[in-house]
Amino acid sequence: MSSFTSKRLLGYFLRGLLFVVPFFLTAYIIILTVQFLDNIIPVNIPGLGILVMLVFITLVGYLTSIFITKSIFEELEKLVFKIPLVNILYTSIKDLMSAFVGDKKKFNTPIVVKLSDNMSRLGFMTQDDLKVIGQEELVAVYFPHSYNFSGNLYLVPRKNVEKLYNVNSTEVMKFIVSGGVSDLHYYKNPKAHKVEGMPITPKDNL
Repeated sequence: MSSFTSKRLLGYFLRGLLFVVPFFLTAYIIILTVQFLDNIIPVNIPGLGILVMLVFITLVGYLTSIFITKSIFEELEKLVFKIPLVNILYTSIKDLMSAFVGDKKKFNTPIVVKLSDNMSRLGFMTQDDLKVIGQEELVAVYFPHSYNFSGNLYLVPRKNVEKLYNVNSTEVMKFIVSGGVSDLHYYKNPKAHKVEGMPITPKDNL
């Protein structure tokens, strides 16, 4: 077998690997998640458990929006708040869920933080008002880890924070998690925002 043929076969293998590994890993994670949700309610019909769970969650969401039943859920939540340790776990999970699907999303403000003259880091500003801890000049910034679904929270000076208006927050998250491998595309309809004490204007280029 010639070296040209070997290189071509190796190229085909690597190209196939590039397609197969992400595809099957994603499918595997989805299947595990579906199986887990489906097994929450023990029924013998595959898929019925997750269907019942989806209907139940939707029904709970509907009931929490009705004035009559809303107070019942609020009282139940107050009861959970009174249980030590459980209240920490509950509020942490609820706040995390609210950050993604709630009315006050937290990961929709991509920023770049200047760490030194020659180094900056991408992140998301999750709180722009820290007066409650006496730090009016600081903002809360979340830095996701690359190739991992975890991250660190830092309090940084406002003057070191610059909002990014020309990119989509979802793409910024993928860019960070992928270690900078994923591409960033120009966001066609940037919206100008202004945080009190931190006047920043959109830039044409990053």
